[in-house]
Amino acid sequence: MIHEEIEDFVAALPPMRAIAGLDFGEKTIGVAVSDTFLSVATPLDTVRRKKFGLDSAALHALIKDRNIAGLVLGLPRNMDGSEGPRCQSTRAFARNLSRLPDFADMPIGFWDERLSTVAAERALLEADTSRRRRAEVIDHVAAGYILQGVLDRLRHLRDKGLSDD
Repeated sequence: MIHEEIEDFVAALPPMRAIAGLDFGEKTIGVAVSDTFLSVATPLDTVRRKKFGLDSAALHALIKDRNIAGLVLGLPRNMDGSEGPRCQSTRAFARNLSRLPDFADMPIGFWDERLSTVAAERALLEADTSRRRRAEVIDHVAAGYILQGVLDRLRHLRDKGLSDD
């Protein structure tokens, strides 16, 4: 099921299960996963896009192996916050995934990913990563930035909930 608000996405997650972050692009899908405590994002892999059926099968294999409970897709908004063709493509991919039996009951959410690739590129440059290696890992490192943003938001919501008592 697709959730527009991150709070609704979080409410739909089962306890003590990891989630995955996706950096959905035209040629690749970067994948990062969290720990079961939902505190740390780890870049995992990059799926080379072919056809939707093959892409979804590759994602399902990664998700099944890691016992993933939910997906967060980076939403590539324009700098002014509006949504363009890339956002429409990402939303369509999420809709298509949610219609598949393997993903039908899985919560799917979105996270504003503006500048995640820029941040990933900067981190890789600071780590003195070669140009070739950067090209290999940039997408799943960007997915890690997207997912860590979600996890940081979850921590903020938990902390806020504890202080409201």
